[in-house]
Amino acid sequence: MSDAIKVGFVPLSAAPRGILVVFCDDDLKLGPATAKALGGAVDLVKRAAAAAAFRGKSAAALDILAPEGVKATRLIVIGAGKAAGLKANDFLKFGGVAASKLPAGTAAMTVLAELPDGAMTSEQAVAIASGLRLRAYKFDRYKTKKKDGEEGGSRADISLAVGDAAAAKKAFVAAGHVIDGVIIARDLVNEPPNVLFPEEFARRASQLRKLGVKVEVLDVKAMQKLGMGALLGVGQGSARPSRTVIMRWDGGKKGEAPVAFVGKGVCFDTGGISIKPAGSMEDMKGDMGGAACVVGLMHALAARKAKANVVAAIGLVENMPDGNAQRPGDIVTSMSGQTIEIINTDAEGRLVLADVLWYVAKKVKPKFMVDLATLTGAIVVALGTEHAGMFSNNDELAERLLTAGIECGEKVWRMPLGPEYDKLIDSQFADMKNTGGRHGGSITAAQFLQRFVDGTPWAHLDIAGTAMGAPKTDVNHSWGSGYGVRLLDRLVADHYERK
Repeated sequence: MSDAIKVGFVPLSAAPRGILVVFCDDDLKLGPATAKALGGAVDLVKRAAAAAAFRGKSAAALDILAPEGVKATRLIVIGAGKAAGLKANDFLKFGGVAASKLPAGTAAMTVLAELPDGAMTSEQAVAIASGLRLRAYKFDRYKTKKKDGEEGGSRADISLAVGDAAAAKKAFVAAGHVIDGVIIARDLVNEPPNVLFPEEFARRASQLRKLGVKVEVLDVKAMQKLGMGALLGVGQGSARPSRTVIMRWDGGKKGEAPVAFVGKGVCFDTGGISIKPAGSMEDMKGDMGGAACVVGLMHALAARKAKANVVAAIGLVENMPDGNAQRPGDIVTSMSGQTIEIINTDAEGRLVLADVLWYVAKKVKPKFMVDLATLTGAIVVALGTEHAGMFSNNDELAERLLTAGIECGEKVWRMPLGPEYDKLIDSQFADMKNTGGRHGGSITAAQFLQRFVDGTPWAHLDIAGTAMGAPKTDVNHSWGSGYGVRLLDRLVADHYERK
């Protein structure tokens, strides 16, 4: 696990070490403990703010080197904007801004978690700590030589000065496990495809057993016995055998039906016989972002001992174009018994999900299930990289996901489903075809998946624009974002633990 910093909590009155980070509002007003810590340097802040046109806007930062009168190597003033109406996601962002100010090499930092009207709550301080860890993440394990400045914050020791250090420390235990899950998901997405292939992915998922998760790995023979012809058809052109991994966390009431999460795990996608253009094909190592999220989520839930019953399943394949690869025109039989005509072998993720969704719906019988997949370029055209596309057959589940996304900052946007789109995937030779052409491409993909949920309340999240290669943010400078872990952890918490 790649974690660049150590975060601890100390009393608000503790003497600062190293870099000092404080907060002000959009009137440059400081909290009482902050003003006391700065002493005569309060006037220095005002002069520096005037010179730099700093007005305390949300997430803006004023950097003062070697501030006179303060025992700190640097003073960073972060704007909180208008204090009224601040949300947890704002504090997550503030933590990311603070982490961005860490210098290369070893560093110490003290963050005074105080607003003008007094100490931040434990929850707000925990959000800052989470933002610090998320922003400081790096994936550089394969670099044998590093350039100047590439080791920034790699050994940072950060103290959050808070009103109630014991309460904040306790609250950060669970939150820290969720951040661990995000980091696991990022690591998986960032791994090169020659390292992370289906068998290796399954092995890493199996490490969840150490946390009490029950893990079952289905090999090719087991999937053949189950009739998973859609998933196996995708992987038949690869020298790396396919796998399906079923994970179960029983932390809720005994005998209560679980909720379920399904992830697309195409460890590398060439497009198969319908081969992709060479440009940016290396990005297709991230076509398992849905499966990475699901594994990170299960780590978070098990590590924080979530009071929930959860089943997760990931289909792991490589889509390669060798002499045994499936062809456009092939017809495969899915586990559901429905037949699928292959029009384009690059529409492979939905084939993988079809069998795994059916397996979960019939074998697990969950209260609801959510799948995540880097499924279509069409969703990036529609929504860009700010929202994941959400499709659902259940309004209540859709509303819960929308609310959870707003609360944690991993936003979703509901897209339409309807029988009118079904005719686009009707086949002359089979029950359906695996693509409906360019128009409404993300919608027809979701219509396809809906045929394999057997009426279970279900939502499909198309995360092609958010799981990998999305623009850098205050809390993520990694290529793999770990999108979805915090969103689904919040969904589970809202369903089970906040009733």
